[in-house]
Amino acid sequence: MVEMSRVSLGIAGLAGSLFLAYAIYFDRKRRSHPDFKKKLRERREQARKNVSAKQRSLDSLPNLQDHQAVQNYFLQQIQLGEELLANKQLDEGLEHFGRAVALCGQPQKLLEVLQMNMPANVFSLLLARLPDINRRIMEQQALLFVGDENDLE
Repeated sequence: MVEMSRVSLGIAGLAGSLFLAYAIYFDRKRRSHPDFKKKLRERREQARKNVSAKQRSLDSLPNLQDHQAVQNYFLQQIQLGEELLANKQLDEGLEHFGRAVALCGQPQKLLEVLQMNMPANVFSLLLARLPDINRRIMEQQALLFVGDENDLE
C-alpha cells in the first residue's frame, strides 16, 4: 500500500516536471521567434486602436431628437457602468452611470434605483459627479448645435 502511493507520487511528480519543462521550452521557442516582438507590437497597437475607437463612439452623444438612439445609448451606458464597477474601475463606471442619468427621461427614478443597488459611498460619489457630467454634456450638445447651424449656412 505504501509502495503504491510512493510510486503514484513519483509518477505524478515526474509528469508535473515534464509538463513544466515543456512549458518553459515552448515559451522560449515562442519568444525567440524572429517575428515575436513585431507581432506583439502589432497586436497591442490594434488593441489600442479598438479601445480608442470604442471610447470615441461612447463619448459622442446620440441625436437627442432620435428617441431610439437615445434609448440605445442610455442602455449602453448603464451596461458599461455596471461592467466597469464590477471590474473595480470606479471612475469610468461612475462616468457612464452619470451619462445615463443625464440623458434619462426620469432621472429621479433612476437615481432611486441606483441608490438601492449601489453601495452608499459609490452612490454619493455619483451624486457628487453629476453636475460636472451634466455640464460637459450640455457643452457637447451646444457644440453640436453650433456646428449644425454652421453647416446650414
